[in-house]
Amino acid sequence: MGFNGSIPGAAGLHLVDGVALLRPEEQVFTAMLTGFANQQLARNLARTAVEGRENTVKAFAAYVNTYPWLWTQAMVDEWLGDLRSLRDLKRSTIRSYSEAVRAFCHFITDPLYEWTATCEERFGTHPVQVVHEWNTAVHVQTTRRTPRSAR
Repeated sequence: MGFNGSIPGAAGLHLVDGVALLRPEEQVFTAMLTGFANQQLARNLARTAVEGRENTVKAFAAYVNTYPWLWTQAMVDEWLGDLRSLRDLKRSTIRSYSEAVRAFCHFITDPLYEWTATCEERFGTHPVQVVHEWNTAVHVQTTRRTPRSAR
């Protein structure tokens, strides 16, 4: 890549090549989350926003009970459906949760950060983007005001 892992969030800053890990899946996921936080902080996002996204990603990972390199679109569908139907969360909350997972997946699948190569080397597979326009709610209203026809 030319950066040699020197950009905020890159795998090379969080994992040493060639070193065996005691709990590789857990340690790589933790390193991904740390890298994601560093990348967001480097973009000058508020610490509360960064922590909220991290907590959402952790909640999704706990729900599907697997690591990001094994996530699928069907898992996102089920999780978001359960959040809406079982927990009766607002559409805006569901949208923010899906955006947090989308941002995380964008980060770990960007070749610049080298997480796909790291996962391929360590686990024989790699993460993919699992949040798309076709499996998430879109924000269609440009204002929070109630339309006159609905008043």
